[in-house]
Amino acid sequence: MQRDLLPLLLDPTRTARLTGLADLDPTLVADDFTADGIAAELARADVLFTFWGCPPLTPEVLAGAPRLRAVVHAAGSVKNFVTDACWERGIALSSAADANALPVAEYALAMILLANKRALTTRDRYRAVRGQVPWQHEYRDAGNYRRSVGIVGASRTGRRVIGLLAPYDLELLVHDPYLDAAGARALGVEPVGLDELCARCDVVSLHAPALPETRHLIDERRLKLMPDGATLVNTARGALVDTVALTRELTSGRLNAVLDVTEPEILPPDSPLYDLDNVVLTPHIAGSLGGELHRMADSALDELERLVHGRPFAHPVAREQFERSA
Repeated sequence: MQRDLLPLLLDPTRTARLTGLADLDPTLVADDFTADGIAAELARADVLFTFWGCPPLTPEVLAGAPRLRAVVHAAGSVKNFVTDACWERGIALSSAADANALPVAEYALAMILLANKRALTTRDRYRAVRGQVPWQHEYRDAGNYRRSVGIVGASRTGRRVIGLLAPYDLELLVHDPYLDAAGARALGVEPVGLDELCARCDVVSLHAPALPETRHLIDERRLKLMPDGATLVNTARGALVDTVALTRELTSGRLNAVLDVTEPEILPPDSPLYDLDNVVLTPHIAGSLGGELHRMADSALDELERLVHGRPFAHPVAREQFERSA
């Protein structure tokens, strides 16, 4: 992992638990498997405990780790470092993606409710006019009662969002090519095509993985299908949205957006999205942040304890799941 992240992930209590489960030096952090002193440790390693910034597990790295049989990842996606060589070796993989899905879903829930309430845009308007607005007349379409919310992707996070939205008086639509009618009934949602979802929903929230087939899933045509005043919420991956087309719609004032991820990941300084009142732009904070990192650490430590006691992982990463994950 990145060296500077270790104290954020593992406090003294969790470090003590880790050292109680495994024979390791808790100060040894590898951000480069070729660095001095790492090769000898890698050669005797049975398990890797990983986090953000783990280097790729290439065939060459795995050749230097003949005993390695499992990787316990204390974060969500493993795509940045898991290679085909891991599957070929039969290395068991675990991820804290379930733990990380919860804060993303909580963030999306909050933004969906605030967007329908028009709170995200009202703040700046209220500040500008110093309270001199007849709010009940100006915001006749505000509120969450019987509003339509579209979830794009019945993923781990998407399902969490659906569950959190269930108590509210909302119409929930979902688009996911892998969700069948029985699965939709179990979730209590209406399955629809993506075009229909965009056309019918007051808020569209994205929870699909970044794959070649999902790049610019929300393109210019689908943005134009969204009703005037609708809000796009993206806490998934920036590549799902055509940023140029979205910027045009947002600059015109026709749509609103909550963007925790963008393409590129950091927008250029001259992007108008930094300044628009109808845009909430945040630097990828919907996922685990601050104390929420400890939830992922606890999940990973639980997995390590299962491994120590010969039990299967509760959150394994399967190859077929890997191919479709974020």
